[in-house]
Amino acid sequence: MLPSQALLPAVVFALTALQALASDTFTAAVYEHAVILPQPSEEPVPASDALALMNKNMDVLEGAIKEAAQQGAHIIVTPEDGIYGWRFTRESIYPYLEDIPDPVVNWIPCTDPSRFGPAPVQERLSCMARNNSIYVVANMGDKKPCDSSDPNCPGDGHYHYNTDVVFDAQGRLVARYHKYNLFRGETQFNYPKEPEAVTFETPFGKFGIFTCFDILFYEPAVVLVSKMQVDTVLFPTAWMNVLPFLTAIEFHSAWAMGMRVNLLSANTHSTSKAMTGSGLFTPEGPAAYHYDSATEEGHLLLAELSAHPCLSPTYPPATNWSLYATSIKKFPGENDTFSGAVRKDIFTFRELRHKDGNYTVCQGDLCCHLVYQMSNKRRDEVYVLGAFDGLHGSVIKYHWQICSLLKCPSTNLSTCGQPVETAQTKFEMFSLSGTFGTSYVFPEVLYSGVQLAPGEFEVLHDGRLKSKHGTSKPLITVTLFGRLYEKD
Repeated sequence: MLPSQALLPAVVFALTALQALASDTFTAAVYEHAVILPQPSEEPVPASDALALMNKNMDVLEGAIKEAAQQGAHIIVTPEDGIYGWRFTRESIYPYLEDIPDPVVNWIPCTDPSRFGPAPVQERLSCMARNNSIYVVANMGDKKPCDSSDPNCPGDGHYHYNTDVVFDAQGRLVARYHKYNLFRGETQFNYPKEPEAVTFETPFGKFGIFTCFDILFYEPAVVLVSKMQVDTVLFPTAWMNVLPFLTAIEFHSAWAMGMRVNLLSANTHSTSKAMTGSGLFTPEGPAAYHYDSATEEGHLLLAELSAHPCLSPTYPPATNWSLYATSIKKFPGENDTFSGAVRKDIFTFRELRHKDGNYTVCQGDLCCHLVYQMSNKRRDEVYVLGAFDGLHGSVIKYHWQICSLLKCPSTNLSTCGQPVETAQTKFEMFSLSGTFGTSYVFPEVLYSGVQLAPGEFEVLHDGRLKSKHGTSKPLITVTLFGRLYEKD
């Protein structure tokens, strides 16, 4: 028998086994981790001290990974900065970094730890995955040497990258992603030369991965979904909540709905940094989420998700986000407006003075339309309809188009746009739409106490964000958050 003929039955068996393992659903987990931080230092600590700190965090992560595996999870995502924290200069972070090879090397650090030099963090993560038969997603630091032949080589002779790694259920390194959109203050890291679109296949779908601030940009976030057509995005993050539009749970859930993809979001947990909010988000809304600004405890979330959401009978149809708004006449009284700031963005607002009504507010190329009815019109609470069409950000500027019904912190209109977490007013109905110049729009509904509203609203094919049966809880904001990437 020829060697190729001898291999044929084995190949057929392997394919059959893979098909048998393939599933329409899978159980996913995310862990929100209260990171143990190092003492702030301008200078590097000994490598042994750095590893000791990282092992303390990995002890916690290992406990969560074991628990998730025991509950049947196929994959678990842990947060950005979850192994060593964020208190670093470029010099002081160096002892925490490892050389992470390209996954094409087919490496299982748990069984061959010294193949690429010292790699105790990768070895331990690999063993966590292998010993618990679960995919493990973690965030760590990668270092790559360079020299004078590279004109961009840093003066210290090496690149530092904020890096996500994925180990499969055998402990094999199957994905490595270098964060492309660094947030302000991440001066300890370098930008990769080009944005990376990292994907990998599993028996339960095609996965992509990126980190935190990346979610607000075309590359890699939109590329992974629109061009690479992944089923699920893995999202380690260290997200600082910013009301009224950018708390972790509201924006990440909205992004999953707007992009019509699963998003597994694992946040770090730090009340002093306003970091909390993790979830397992789907095109239909949150399968599970967690928001806790009161305690310092970590939290494990699990949920069963569709492996191929686009094949699900409940998969939402594509939305024309401007169809309805561009087809109607502007409602009367739109000139009765005032300006207000959401952080540093100047919105055009109009107060909702009556228990019900039709309103229009315009700014730039964007007109926002609202039809609403309150359950009761309280004198001590003020709501406004707002529109913003412009660039956001100080150092890195990116273009937003936002339509929002939002509560003001007080009856003083000058406070409108400032953060508020609680409300008393419920709505019998609302319908919000806008003349968006983009197909990338993310729908948000946030209730009092910073809670989501799963199953209580819908997005119609013509771009209207509507309540189904009124609001079960008092309302903070209803928002359509658009991104015009081409105007960044």
